[in-house]
Amino acid sequence: MNQAAVRSRSRVRWWVAGLMWAAIAINYIDRTVLSAAAPRIQSEFHLGAVEMGVVMSAFFWSYALLQLPAGFLADRFGQKKVLGFAVVWWSLATAATGVANGFKSLVALRVALGVGEAGAYPSNAGIASKWFPRRERATVAGIFDSGSKLGGAIALPLIAAMLVTFDWKLTFALTGVLGLIWYAVWQFTFSDSPRDHKWVNAEELAHIESDHVAQDKRNDARPALRKLLAHRNVWAMCIGFFMINYNSYFFITWLPTYLVKARGMTMMEMGWMASLPLLASIVVEIFAGWASDRVFASGKLSLTATRKLFLVIGLLMASSIGFAAFVDSAALAVLLLCIAKSGTTVAASQVWALPGDVAPPNAVSMVAGIQNTVSNIGGVVGPVVTGAIVGATGSFVPALVVSSALIGVAILNYLFLLGKVEPIRIDGDSKPNVREHSNVDFRS
Repeated sequence: MNQAAVRSRSRVRWWVAGLMWAAIAINYIDRTVLSAAAPRIQSEFHLGAVEMGVVMSAFFWSYALLQLPAGFLADRFGQKKVLGFAVVWWSLATAATGVANGFKSLVALRVALGVGEAGAYPSNAGIASKWFPRRERATVAGIFDSGSKLGGAIALPLIAAMLVTFDWKLTFALTGVLGLIWYAVWQFTFSDSPRDHKWVNAEELAHIESDHVAQDKRNDARPALRKLLAHRNVWAMCIGFFMINYNSYFFITWLPTYLVKARGMTMMEMGWMASLPLLASIVVEIFAGWASDRVFASGKLSLTATRKLFLVIGLLMASSIGFAAFVDSAALAVLLLCIAKSGTTVAASQVWALPGDVAPPNAVSMVAGIQNTVSNIGGVVGPVVTGAIVGATGSFVPALVVSSALIGVAILNYLFLLGKVEPIRIDGDSKPNVREHSNVDFRS
């Protein structure tokens, strides 16, 4: 495309990317409020440690189980309706937590929160496939997923300040309002298809659709779940993301305890040091998505080679969590943990681009839901296994080594189980007319 056309191209898709980022940031802020308010809630309702643990975990019961249904609904009814409804639902569940009166109501409201929040990532994956050409999808994946790191690194101290200033019940109500504000903006500035958006001009539309896979009208029924699960790439995506999330959840569950007990930090030191890996990963993830898109757009590597290259680079970085266990310096250990967490986000920039790359055009959110269901099992299992290892050995060293070893499994998975990155063909569909740029391909 000539320079004049590029200059005249509207940039509505990046506004959409900003809305996607904001949805994930609010998603994580709303799920983080309970962690900050837990001491006051536990004291007011006289909850034991086990009961508080159940309240904390109740969110994941519905969140993990509903990833696939949420993805199916987003593909069926459109991401605008499903994501909009999801944000309103979880915002009301967050606000309603302020009127909880005990253990049972807290558990019920956390389950309700998980029901709403399950729609966020599958919907975003579907939006990315419709609103961005393949050569920009890793960038947008890095952008919207970085919102989750904001929730962990910045939201917690802000919410803590609100808890000091206001009653904990009012804090839940105020954070719930964020999603309702987002919904109002979403309703007036987003449409499911860029073709239907009044602000998208012809030049931007041509850019967005420049390498999309056309949907075959003769076979536009959504594929059955069993047919999607028959493809090795879907299994590879699920296995790899399980391993990545196993590693990632260490940073939002056990890292503070590790820094205090294994590295001898004070609570104030821990607070600052625990936020560093998350803060660093925000920048790294966005840069990694942008860099991988530039590599693919250059034509030097195929889409398959580009995805695998950045997945492996990120996972090699993530494996440094094992080295952190053996260094004597606390500062060096934190540096290695920053590299490890940043590595998981380099991989995540590709992980969240993959559903749009491999799913049939009308099942992107569904495939994203399958992938995120399995990944959240890794997020649930990881903290439990880490705790069991630490309890049995009295040390974090073997736990961190296990995390690093699983990253090695993820590398092998993406190198050899993940095949060519291209749209899945169901029931003898003709081969899609998409360009790979080159013949460089790490296929097994």
